[in-house]
Amino acid sequence: MTAAEAGGPTYGGLSPDTGKAPAKIAGMFDAIAGRYDLLNHVLSGGQDVYWRWRAVRRLRLTGTERVLDLCTGTCDVARTLVRRGLARRVLGMDFSAEMLKVGQRKLRGEGRAVAVPLVRADAMRIPAASGSMDAVTIAFGIRNVQDAPAALREVARVLTPGGRLAILEFSTPQQPLVRSAYLWYFRNVLPRLGKLVSRHGEAYSYLPASVEGFTPPAQFVSLLEAAGLTSCEAVPLTFGVVYLYVAQRATEGPSGRHSSSGPLY
Repeated sequence: MTAAEAGGPTYGGLSPDTGKAPAKIAGMFDAIAGRYDLLNHVLSGGQDVYWRWRAVRRLRLTGTERVLDLCTGTCDVARTLVRRGLARRVLGMDFSAEMLKVGQRKLRGEGRAVAVPLVRADAMRIPAASGSMDAVTIAFGIRNVQDAPAALREVARVLTPGGRLAILEFSTPQQPLVRSAYLWYFRNVLPRLGKLVSRHGEAYSYLPASVEGFTPPAQFVSLLEAAGLTSCEAVPLTFGVVYLYVAQRATEGPSGRHSSSGPLY
């Protein structure tokens, strides 16, 4: 259903379909992959680098861990991990083939392609063995998964007992003045600027619409807990424009009862 059909706001004059069928979302990201990094930096005012570093820092890595960067996109989090020597092994997964190609080129340019194997896969069916990862990161991807609770259960399954999770996701600020300015930017400026640079109007109308329709922070924490994760927190960043969600897999619990989708490790 479009925003207009539901009587909701429009985004850059468009009413995007916010359905999340994997083929549709993967195709949309395939179409914008070449301009994705530029637009990320421009539209976030450079804050995306800071947000990713906050997420990585909260994992408290020692350099010996196996890390899964789920919804890796163009591999910025994965590259940060290997560049800083924060993990023994990093595996990147995404369902957009073109985004992975961009990430692969960046890794090759830095001589790190071998350090970060990339796999095209769906977050709802992670092809990794149960208990095979010491940490998982998801940067601005969980919002685009068709069944987020299923993906979180898969994350809990592949984490080792005590393994850590860090998720970055956009949100809508609650402070009235910030919220008003943010929504005006999100509904009017971002879609038009995104379309101008990417030449893909739907993608940058979908983005703000999907943020406004995403699960609120307190409810998302409940989803993390329902997946069998513990020590769950929602940390607002930059006036609540972004939330950093952190959690751990319990040493025992429901996460251990999910079957593997075909182990890579």
